[in-house]
Amino acid sequence: AKMAAGSGAGARELFAEGLLQFLRPAVRQLDRHVHSVRESQVELREHIDSLATELCRINEDQKVALDLDPYVKKLLNARRRVVLVNNILQNAQERLRRLNHSVAKETVRRRAMLEAGGY
Repeated sequence: AKMAAGSGAGARELFAEGLLQFLRPAVRQLDRHVHSVRESQVELREHIDSLATELCRINEDQKVALDLDPYVKKLLNARRRVVLVNNILQNAQERLRRLNHSVAKETVRRRAMLEAGGY
């Protein structure tokens, strides 16, 4: 009975180790993608700011009265949404970082248990 229980525990540990090994690359890849999207969001926000500034400058320099204010407002609204998405991505990336840390910690713990148990 002890052998059966011991082999069941060993099988569970082996399964858990395999699951952790499976999850780690996916979490790392997702983290890289989130980081890449965040960089793109920052670049987009900078372009929006530059375009809004340029539209304001053009509007001030025009001899003919062009009302570019609605376009500037649309750009600023788009910028606000980009910042909001960037904050969401930042929170998601932080959760991924914590998950990756937990997976690594659990892997070390389980590996130590397996080695200590002689499995």
